[in-house]
Amino acid sequence: MNGLPHASPKATEAAAAEAAKAATARRIARTPTATCEAVRAFHPRPPLPIYPHIMLARPRTLPTGFIVPCLPTKTDKLPSGSQWLHEIKHDGFRIIARKDGDRVRLYSRPRNDFTHRFPLIVDALSRVRSRSCIIDGEAVACDDNGVASFDRIRYRRHDGDAFLYAFDLIELNGDDLRRDPLEVRKATLASVVAKARRGIRFNEHIEGDGPTVFAHACKMGLEGIVSKRKDSMYRSGRSPDWLKMKNPAAPAVKREVDEDWAK
Repeated sequence: MNGLPHASPKATEAAAAEAAKAATARRIARTPTATCEAVRAFHPRPPLPIYPHIMLARPRTLPTGFIVPCLPTKTDKLPSGSQWLHEIKHDGFRIIARKDGDRVRLYSRPRNDFTHRFPLIVDALSRVRSRSCIIDGEAVACDDNGVASFDRIRYRRHDGDAFLYAFDLIELNGDDLRRDPLEVRKATLASVVAKARRGIRFNEHIEGDGPTVFAHACKMGLEGIVSKRKDSMYRSGRSPDWLKMKNPAAPAVKREVDEDWAK
């Protein structure tokens, strides 16, 4: 009609879209507080870089000589009978102690290196007459009444009076003992630490009626007891063959309640 080419509907829509886009861009330029969504519509983010060493990151590896400890299961009914033995549960730090020649390492349950924290234990373990060994135990420091005090051991970096209550033997001179019955492992452990210095003590056990042993532990103000099957193997993680019951009046129980309340 006027000699100009007729624009198609699609071309008209595209031109309108471009005009709207340009107008929005001008508004964004004039408005410092433009929304992130509008900015990204005109300035899309570049693709995220690929870092294979992050994407393929592996779980934290276990320290050399560390064995994931065997953990007791809570119970409200302690066992009795000739197949069970009962140990005092001490309020301290669970320790996996490793000796390999002259090298000694102490690891906490979360795999932290506590070697430099307990020099008395390190010295005693270094003098044990075995080429290598892995001992499971509890690092404790006692109060004036001879009862393990977590507060006493918790706030000291170099606790000269802390010692290890050794209650299980995992490895000895390269031999993996985890498949041996508990009573065999404990008898071997007793002979290994029999002449150890004061940094290591053998955690004695009592045979008999579990509830009676627990009642006496409570009277003495101890944390509680752990009852274990004599024929049980050492298995990492929670074990149905190790049962624990805590003294409700013990500081450890009150501490756990306070920590749960604070969460």
